[in-house]
Amino acid sequence: MAQVAAPQQEASGGRSSSREETVAGWVAISPWVIGFIIFTAGPIIASLYLSFTEYDFIRPIRWTGLDNYRQIFTQDIYFTKSLVNSIIYMALYVPLHVGLALGVALLLHRARRARGIFRTLFYLPAMTPGVATAILWIWILNPQVGIVNQALRILHLPAPAWTVDPFWMKPAVVITSLWAFGGAMIIFLAGLQGIPATLYEAAEIDGANAWQRFWNVTVPQLSPVIFFIATIAVISSLQVFTQGYVMFDQYGGNENSALFYIMYLFQQAFQYFHLGYASALAWILFLVIAVLTALQFVAARKWVYYETTR
Repeated sequence: MAQVAAPQQEASGGRSSSREETVAGWVAISPWVIGFIIFTAGPIIASLYLSFTEYDFIRPIRWTGLDNYRQIFTQDIYFTKSLVNSIIYMALYVPLHVGLALGVALLLHRARRARGIFRTLFYLPAMTPGVATAILWIWILNPQVGIVNQALRILHLPAPAWTVDPFWMKPAVVITSLWAFGGAMIIFLAGLQGIPATLYEAAEIDGANAWQRFWNVTVPQLSPVIFFIATIAVISSLQVFTQGYVMFDQYGGNENSALFYIMYLFQQAFQYFHLGYASALAWILFLVIAVLTALQFVAARKWVYYETTR
């Protein structure tokens, strides 16, 4: 009987130890859990409720059902304008951001001298505050005295009115945002260092040139990293705010060409104090981002390569 009881006692002791570890784990993360419930989950639930109400900080909350959503989709021309502006910005920014970060990462990966210095220099703009960056680019892209247009005139090329012409205002914001590609570059560098050198050696033995090695080895091996960077870029680009607000104004400049979605949401919430209406706008943006992210995951099945080990 003693021999049979011993394993039972050991099992009981194991379950007790496991329970103690679980409790200790929850205690350790309890500050984060409490903070998440109070500062994140709570406001999310509150905003969902407010999206069906009329609320302006002063008068009591009044339930209006779907009136906010009905007005947004049928009467609000600035909703359509700001959403289209944000989508155009996303379409311009995401491929350029991914391509620029990957291109610089490839160059730095091959660098033999001063690699650390160049990595630091390229990463520094990502640490610059967004407001300071936007102010800097207002001067750089000034149509009359900006260094970009001065260089274009020297080369006898057209000098766009970056901050005045509605056609060029969104590209100006894209250029400003591309300045801070250092974070994505660092991630690409880490991915490049994880690609086995034997794959390149095998491709070179098979007669593959530089482009073929890049397309058939580097891109498939980096596809999970590219997918991650692109997904994050899509989400962040639909939430662009600082560049448009600082470079132009809260209305997006001429013809509202740089009126992005978050800027319009900010107007409704903190300029006009339409808290219920702004909450409805926020939830529509959440659904748009969720749909685009889901489509990216579906498309990823056809081109993202995950190496499996058996």
